[in-house]
Amino acid sequence: MLRRTLTASILALAVAGPSYADAVSEAMAAVKLHAGQKTAWDGPTSGPTAAEAGTIVVLAGDLKNGGILGVTNGVEEAAAAIGWDVRVLDGAGSIQGRTAAFGQALALQPAGIIINGFDAVEQQAALEQAQNANVPMVAWHSGPVIGCNPGNGIFANVSTDAMQVSEAAAQWAFADAGGEPGVVIFTDSTYQIAIAKADRIKETIEKLGGTVLEYVDTPIADTSSRMPTLTTALLQRHGDKWTHSLAINDIYFDFMGPSLASAGLGGDQKPLAVAAGDGSESAYQRIRSNQYQAVTVAEPLNLQGWQLVDELNRAIRGEECSAYTSPLHVVTQENVAFDGGENNIFDPGNGYRDEYKKIWGK
Repeated sequence: MLRRTLTASILALAVAGPSYADAVSEAMAAVKLHAGQKTAWDGPTSGPTAAEAGTIVVLAGDLKNGGILGVTNGVEEAAAAIGWDVRVLDGAGSIQGRTAAFGQALALQPAGIIINGFDAVEQQAALEQAQNANVPMVAWHSGPVIGCNPGNGIFANVSTDAMQVSEAAAQWAFADAGGEPGVVIFTDSTYQIAIAKADRIKETIEKLGGTVLEYVDTPIADTSSRMPTLTTALLQRHGDKWTHSLAINDIYFDFMGPSLASAGLGGDQKPLAVAAGDGSESAYQRIRSNQYQAVTVAEPLNLQGWQLVDELNRAIRGEECSAYTSPLHVVTQENVAFDGGENNIFDPGNGYRDEYKKIWGK
């Protein structure tokens, strides 16, 4: 069965009654708000000039994760622009690895620390050490509270609106299934934000009238080993009822394709993958080539790297955080070439690099 476009879904449902058609139309309209090109800068236009900070440390939760890697690349680019040195330490996807990396970071006595892609509460003892040493900290996806002063001594937790991301992913799946989706949701209870996102996906699907076939809690760090056999088992349990896979991160779909192909399913056949974050390079490639993934709700990872550097500069300067929430982007085959899509990233064409340089006096 070839993938139907959202418009085709609505037309097909028009004969089934106004309530179904209206619900699907409303879901598609909500998604379209996030699918257009991003050309206008909506972030900060004032702030402190660049501090003479020296070396900062990026604590990466796992550089195999495309979102974490994309943010790290953005931090390195922005740090070069502001005039700072960067040391990247990889937690390699384990609590023990992140604990060791945090200890190494503190030993370096950096001018600031960026926590990148793991739940900050996991490293409570190290967070307290950093606070006692007066080391400014900012974070990306470090917990369920985003924005300024989310707790644990962190100055700002940078993210898109995670609940909005989850809702957009669920709305797309509902509309694509013509108002009758059967979804499997993938999450990782290691992270508070992952559970919050998955719960919002479930809530949205069920509120719209769709069916959640299964809610699967499986660690992001183990996706390469778990997802192939898990995909096969889910196909056996749910068969054609399974129309869409909804996950809190693209990485779950990096390892589903071979199992779907072995079951005789083509890349444009259901179940189709829809990711509520982060817009990884592999996700863009799957969407462009029509290989099992239809949508990623992408974050502007490179922009967020620049925002992290800006927020850290504000913390070092003793000024307030910007309170900026970056835009999300629903990526489909129709718009995959926009806003950095040719490079397999969501990189808004809104001039953010120049805007931040102006603030820093660079």
